[in-house]
Amino acid sequence: MLATDHNQEARDCDSAEMPILAIETTCDETGAAVLVGPGAGSTAVIRVLSNVVASQFDLHARFGGVVPEIAARAHLTKILPVIDQAVVEAGLTLKQIRAVAVAVRPGLVGSLVVGLSAAKSLALALRIPLIAFDHLEGHLYASQLAFPERIVYPCVGLVVSGGHTHLYACEGPLEAAFLGGTIDDAAGEAFDKVASMLGLGFPGGPAVERSAALGNPRAYAFPRAFIHEERLAFSFSGLKTAVLYTLKGKPGQLAAPAASPPHIPDIAASFQQAVVDVLVQKCRQALANTGMKRLCIGGGVAANGAFRKALQAMASRDGIELFIPPLDLCTDNAALGAIAFEKLRRGLTTPLDVDVEAGLRRSPA
Repeated sequence: MLATDHNQEARDCDSAEMPILAIETTCDETGAAVLVGPGAGSTAVIRVLSNVVASQFDLHARFGGVVPEIAARAHLTKILPVIDQAVVEAGLTLKQIRAVAVAVRPGLVGSLVVGLSAAKSLALALRIPLIAFDHLEGHLYASQLAFPERIVYPCVGLVVSGGHTHLYACEGPLEAAFLGGTIDDAAGEAFDKVASMLGLGFPGGPAVERSAALGNPRAYAFPRAFIHEERLAFSFSGLKTAVLYTLKGKPGQLAAPAASPPHIPDIAASFQQAVVDVLVQKCRQALANTGMKRLCIGGGVAANGAFRKALQAMASRDGIELFIPPLDLCTDNAALGAIAFEKLRRGLTTPLDVDVEAGLRRSPA
């Protein structure tokens, strides 16, 4: 373990308010944010001074999905300019930053390494604490960041994105117990693949949503895996296959079904509705199983309008307090590093020999 000055860390964190730099490079978004929040023993509200995201959509569009090697190389070229822009937009200098937070799991290994290397270098050069955080716990904490005047925990948390569809019972911001998740594809990945099938472009989520707005969500009876089962699990591979068969016919079928452009919005709308129905129902089951009355949603798919509307209807009907962050806090961004303030409150900093973890932990915290 590399040596760190824990007395210096304690002095740095013992402040009514302190600015931290957060870095996010788990997938294909290079993000840096400067946040001001409470030091040890303080209850100050967290404020986002800057939140810079450099997208890689154009680099991955022709592949219909994220290519890990391309993503890592793009992070290498963008990470320093993004950090510099975040600090400048915050009206600060690097010397005024009191800690650096970085997402170290889960994600693409090459992408994670770029962010962690930058964070370690800054922490070492500036002699400030390093706080490693879990990307998923950051998504769940986005609701508390967005609604600081309200009590978010305890809650059921759903992280639903291109790489994750997972439910947690969250007793607190750092106490999340895994309830269940997808056994194959994540919901966001299914959106990307179906968008590619339908020729709608990348990223798939917004593209499918735009097309679905013009279609009939009940036009096709697509499958809703596990929706009537008690286990808290998701599966979207069969749904993708059903869309493929609708477009091209089943293997051995003599004539493929007509799936001309006028039918595309109906397919998109029916697919989207199937995903939404499953996500909402599993949230209801998780709430019932845990007895919790608060629901937090995080991740890129939480930006989907049909999903947000269905969640609001369910919450109103069932007497659930619903928290969905604004759109800019749903997709990957470094403001999710606000969870670092919860660790600082408890005196939890990270040694400089920390490594990245590509895989999912059953409990983010």
